[in-house]
Amino acid sequence: MISPALSRRRLLRGSVALAAYALAAQPLRTLGLEPGDDEQLIPFLDPQPYDPKRPMLRWARLHEWNTDVRDLYEVSHYPKPTIDPATRPEDWKVEFTGHLRRPTTLSLADLMSRPKRTVTAVLECGGNGSNPGFSGACGNLRWTGTPLGPVLRDLGLTRRSREVVFYGADEKVEKIRDKDFPQNFARSLSIDHALQDEVLLAWAHNDESLQPIHGFPLRLVVPGWFGVAWVKWLKRVDVLDRRFMGKWVAREYVTLRGEATEGSEWTNWRETSVCNINCKSVTARAVRRPGGGIRFTGAAWSDGTPLRSVEVRIDDGPWRPATLERKPIRKSDAQYTWSFWNLDWENPTPGEHTVVSRATDADGRTQPAPDDPSIKNKVTYWEANQQWPRRFRLG
Repeated sequence: MISPALSRRRLLRGSVALAAYALAAQPLRTLGLEPGDDEQLIPFLDPQPYDPKRPMLRWARLHEWNTDVRDLYEVSHYPKPTIDPATRPEDWKVEFTGHLRRPTTLSLADLMSRPKRTVTAVLECGGNGSNPGFSGACGNLRWTGTPLGPVLRDLGLTRRSREVVFYGADEKVEKIRDKDFPQNFARSLSIDHALQDEVLLAWAHNDESLQPIHGFPLRLVVPGWFGVAWVKWLKRVDVLDRRFMGKWVAREYVTLRGEATEGSEWTNWRETSVCNINCKSVTARAVRRPGGGIRFTGAAWSDGTPLRSVEVRIDDGPWRPATLERKPIRKSDAQYTWSFWNLDWENPTPGEHTVVSRATDADGRTQPAPDDPSIKNKVTYWEANQQWPRRFRLG
């Protein structure tokens, strides 16, 4: 659990952020952002709601490339298991079962003795962006663990190994076909995906042990996929010879979208499981610079597909290319991270304005407008990657 002292500090930071929204402009130094001589934060007229009881990334405070764990969102689908924070690595056991030649049980200590890897990746909730009050359910963190693939290979995959199911220690009685069954939270990956180098059995975030609410002592890390796939409190890894159709794959976290078929009057209503992250960007801040111009800054990310561009539009003007800032890690380690971007408006005019950003990845997929059919015909709130216009006023 987070200590009362940390909770008070989080509340204090939130109070400062809310105060910034109430003022016409405030020096960046008071918010703990990157200081600049005579630079002032311009508050948006549509501020991101903030609940001090619910950790969430606050975009107006975005300045660190690695997200503070205390600002990382938390979502659990079953009651959180009670796990002693003093649990030793040798006491936490993970079962490896199913279509393996040598099924076994390994302790966390066993896993920690294996080759270690750190992956920096965005963790994002599948419902992030579904409404303004749930627009900060994401964060960019360093995740440390051991790659899953070599563990499975060492245990001996069979010709019938098709899918890998991951079970957490969190559980609940579910009604399935009018009968009650105890269920542990579970998600799955195809065997090919599970063997990818970046999929981790992770015990640390930002170089510290996982916090209890984030899966201590062990969780799955699936870079490029929404957080529902990152199973917390990992207790069992089961290799199947067929598709897994558990609740959180086939019945919940399912997107229903109507797609028109070219040359046909029919609309095809498709149900797809929430899996890989969509290409997305957010305008985080507007800052008045010493010369009078405005600098807009934000972040953009995807499922690991490289970003081709971020563009910014002010009012009804043309889309203008933003500058993608250089990432502070090696390019080979940056595939699943977000990118910071900025754009300068040199001759701003007084009055109320709108600014919006859109990201495009290397496959040509562009972040859609709110009235785009891919968004308008989506009747579930998952995978909401529409553009987010921000309003502000200049004196």
